Amino acid sequence: MELTAKLGMDSATQPSEFQDESARRHSDDNVIRLPSTGFSSSDERFDHFVKRDGLTFAGTHLIIDLWGASRLDDIEHIETALKKCVTEAGATLLHIHLHHFSPNGGVSGVAVLAESHISVHTWPECDYAAFDVFMCGDAQPHKAIDVLKAAFDPERVNVGDHRRGMVV
Repeated sequence: MELTAKLGMDSATQPSEFQDESARRHSDDNVIRLPSTGFSSSDERFDHFVKRDGLTFAGTHLIIDLWGASRLDDIEHIETALKKCVTEAGATLLHIHLHHFSPNGGVSGVAVLAESHISVHTWPECDYAAFDVFMCGDAQPHKAIDVLKAAFDPERVNVGDHRRGMVV
């Protein structure tokens, strides 16, 4: 059985039923045009929006796939790696919750951050792990990539980099 069949889909694809109809019609740059809110970007509600390269957006969302990875059934190791990701990215940890599945030993969970979250889902039987790293404000989510590489020693890493909540 092919690995993609075991997982149910290729991690680089997304079934069309998960795509929003408006996203299919307007897939130019995933910019959401906000109605007038009555307050300026200097207001407190925008404090944690990122301003970079002339753009303002809610945060950076990294979709990280680790292939050929190890220690994906070791819940303590995964918790330690998540905590190191938070520290290296300069984020603020609020809570971690991880769940160990049987019989394959997979782990799913989330580190809830003041700046958003890091989630993890592992398939040790396939040597595959899926991480989402979403952070706003001054946090540096890209620093989590090297932490994950060091912690799980993957053969291959795929990273999707998305700017969420683009303001125009």
